[in-house]
Amino acid sequence: MSLQKKNTYITGLFYALACYSSWGIFPLYWKLLSQVPAQQILAHRIVWSAFFLLVMILVLKNNKFLIYLKTPRTVGLLLITGILIGGNWFVYIYAVNHEHIVEASLGYYINPLVNVLLGVIFLHERLKKLQILAVLFAFAGVTWLTFHLGRVPWVSLYLAVSFALYGLLRKKANLESLPGLLIETLLLSPLALYYLWFVNQQGSGMFLHASWLTNLLLILGGPVTAIPLFWFGKAATRIPLSTIGFIQYLSPTFQLLIGLFVFHEAFNPVFLASFGLVWTGLVIYTVSLFRDYRQRIK
Repeated sequence: MSLQKKNTYITGLFYALACYSSWGIFPLYWKLLSQVPAQQILAHRIVWSAFFLLVMILVLKNNKFLIYLKTPRTVGLLLITGILIGGNWFVYIYAVNHEHIVEASLGYYINPLVNVLLGVIFLHERLKKLQILAVLFAFAGVTWLTFHLGRVPWVSLYLAVSFALYGLLRKKANLESLPGLLIETLLLSPLALYYLWFVNQQGSGMFLHASWLTNLLLILGGPVTAIPLFWFGKAATRIPLSTIGFIQYLSPTFQLLIGLFVFHEAFNPVFLASFGLVWTGLVIYTVSLFRDYRQRIK
């Protein structure tokens, strides 16, 4: 490997680690806003993300979002993906502030295997034997948890499926991440602003009626959302997707550890068995990825 390629790889690795580590410690951030209703946190996250992304794109002189806005089909698709990512954000914030961080982390462990299933259903990709086995282990883990909890782990499944669908649609659209997210948040912003105006009129709005720290944290939800995505875009162009696929497990691992050791959420033998099955599936899936990667580079 040449020195230039090595430096590029190391830089990409740094961006990937920074991105997934920051996503992994998100519970610590949203927990600071536990006194604010999840709907209001989401609305502020949308509005301030749109504002911060617009500033970022102007600084970077990226005019792709203007090109996207001229195509009705692209705008329509980004409205759908915006609704998907908005719903994902809401459920995640709700999960963090209602002591479901462990369940949320399970969702992001399952997510890569849901991606595999969606690839089969919508992209007509063929599963290899190891990948089929990996998916079966994940299915067994969710089934076990459902049976023993007496309810469907909807937080895990919603986070996994909504993010997988979002990724699938964005992949098919083949759009740059930052301009795409800007349009998504801009499309959702009118509804978010109306909701914030409404709750303020009702006297239940928290912004500017709480501590300065709460107000600041709500505003910083914009850069906290946009910067890791910017890092991800930098990483994706510098290191192989197989490497990113491995590093992505940092995020749910950090979330799980925070849920267990910082917020002391329950992790009984039922959860342990369910996670064990999913982790086994992920190990099998990772082995299959590395096999494919080694075959391609021969």
